[in-house]
Amino acid sequence: MERDMFDTMTFTKAGAAVCAALLIFLFASWGADALYMSEAEGHGDEAEEHSQGYVIANLEESSEDGGEEAVEVSFEEVFAEADAGAGERVYNKCKSCHKLDGTNGTGPHLDGVVGREVAAVGDFSYSDAMASVEGSWTPEELNAFLENPRSDINGTKMTFSGLNDIEDRANVIAYLEANPG
Repeated sequence: MERDMFDTMTFTKAGAAVCAALLIFLFASWGADALYMSEAEGHGDEAEEHSQGYVIANLEESSEDGGEEAVEVSFEEVFAEADAGAGERVYNKCKSCHKLDGTNGTGPHLDGVVGREVAAVGDFSYSDAMASVEGSWTPEELNAFLENPRSDINGTKMTFSGLNDIEDRANVIAYLEANPG
């Protein structure tokens, strides 16, 4: 008895193989979304229960080792002597999320940020906390935000832990001011 090459069992096996492949791709897609989710909306009703899956660690050493006591210097004094060249090196910590060419990355573009209204990049989806802030990004406001973004604007999507060194903050703000876009 000669067997047909395309009998019902062959079609069933082929259909099952296609469904299995689609199921594998679906699970891989869900896994990738869970690991690399960059939007704050989350998945459905879970948006408020989950935060972003990674935090950018601050690589600066703390001065809690009992060394010399630091002299308190005002930001205005440090900013007056800020070095935009040194700020470019500090900006390397920022450029994984922010660009200076007018396009947005994970975060909004930073060209022209000094003096710009807070949450004013029209095509960027800000958190409700950031969108509710009124005012503009003065050097002093940027200094406070960059020291500890999450405590300065509670509810921001920015996961960077901040810059502890006042000189680093002043230098990066001088660099951003020198690159108005």
